[in-house]
Amino acid sequence: MGFANLAIAEIAADYSTPVGKLFSLCNQLLIAYKHQKTHLGLEDAKAIFCQIQILSETHPKGNSDLAGDIKIT
Repeated sequence: MGFANLAIAEIAADYSTPVGKLFSLCNQLLIAYKHQKTHLGLEDAKAIFCQIQILSETHPKGNSDLAGDIKIT
């Protein structure tokens, strides 16, 4: 597997999302990591991007978190 050269912290910053929520998403997707500076494999990064896109389309911003828990405001 190639590397995307993206760390979890960088993805969190790009998507204005707390690192902890991405850790939760990694756990749900069974993606191994050690800390927020962990660089992800290409397929792992793609899986996270796809999940973020799905969640943002199904739950407009402000109504959900990336861990999948829906919050109605």
